[in-house]
Amino acid sequence: MELTMCCPTLFGLEGIVADELRFGGKLEEVHAENGRVLFAGDENTLAWANLNLRCAERVLIRLGVFPARSFDALFEGVRALPWEQFIPRDGAFPVKGYSLDSALHSIPDCQRIVKKAVVERLGHAYGLSWFEETGAKYQIQFSIMRDTAEVFLDTSGMGLHKRGYRANSNAAPLRETLAAAMVKLARWRGREPLLDPFCGSGTIAIEAAMIAQRRAPGLLRSFEAEKWNCLDADAWRLAREAAIDLTDGGARFSIVGSDIDPACVQLSMENARKAGVAGTVFFERADAVQRDYSGEGVVFANPPYGERLLDVQQAEALYRAFGRAAGKSPMKQYLLSSDPLFERCYGRPADKRRKLYNGMIKCELHMYFKHSIHPSAKKRENASK
Repeated sequence: MELTMCCPTLFGLEGIVADELRFGGKLEEVHAENGRVLFAGDENTLAWANLNLRCAERVLIRLGVFPARSFDALFEGVRALPWEQFIPRDGAFPVKGYSLDSALHSIPDCQRIVKKAVVERLGHAYGLSWFEETGAKYQIQFSIMRDTAEVFLDTSGMGLHKRGYRANSNAAPLRETLAAAMVKLARWRGREPLLDPFCGSGTIAIEAAMIAQRRAPGLLRSFEAEKWNCLDADAWRLAREAAIDLTDGGARFSIVGSDIDPACVQLSMENARKAGVAGTVFFERADAVQRDYSGEGVVFANPPYGERLLDVQQAEALYRAFGRAAGKSPMKQYLLSSDPLFERCYGRPADKRRKLYNGMIKCELHMYFKHSIHPSAKKRENASK
């Protein structure tokens, strides 16, 4: 079955997801737009995307796009779509969506119209006037932007950031998709030591270990479309087998996460165990501003923003102390913060910045990689002269 698919993303991650599809999925028709990536494929592509995409939020099937300046136009556009190809007689098909800058702005009314149109189409196809909806779930999503409607089926169920290893988290968790994106932006593949001095629930360290071991992020969970009769079950089986075959569980690297809170250290260790990477990452209790940053490698950090942990003044005081400890380090650094004054507090301008979102919080990834030669390298260089 040929499908047009759409992956919503956190803003700033569209290009990374497009690259995952092009290079990992070996797809050619990939188009990145604001907040999403569109691509084409079949059931095998759909299963692969759900299991393997690290930085996408969901995998949706796009069923149609049409003008919707009135409720009649919305009804007719939805009714014209081939719902019977996907939803069986007993399928559950709830509706949710949103509207922006459009004549149709009442979401409850739009939901009722979409539902009514799907019921009429399926009723005609199956000869039914009532649907029990006791079977598998086929979540319908719609968006109406500038009077143009798009209609989707959600194949993922829970968001793809829910990997299955983090049942619990600390008070200010970093979304798994964003943690993976930070590691990808740094092009870290396990060849140099990695340190996260504000590990929280261990997300950055765990995502980095999964990347280095080529461990598919979706292996520990199930997806809503696995229950759909309209899709070939072999596609899911084959995708899982291929992902398992690709995993290099024997890969070894240096990943250390630390936190001043012993409860976070314990939580990180438990999450790493659930993720299957407990033997490859090390967590310890340590104060980030007291650590030694004179070695080689990469520092990833998501220090408190002053929104859910600490207040703004406390967070900025922490940035200043962290800057005194790590600001002159020869290590490459990728530091995420929502504070526009972060660099001033840290005491050093970033070599590069990238706007990202942690959920709904607007952040910047401050990247430091233009360092002088490491002291040990200078000694080797002088000795060779």
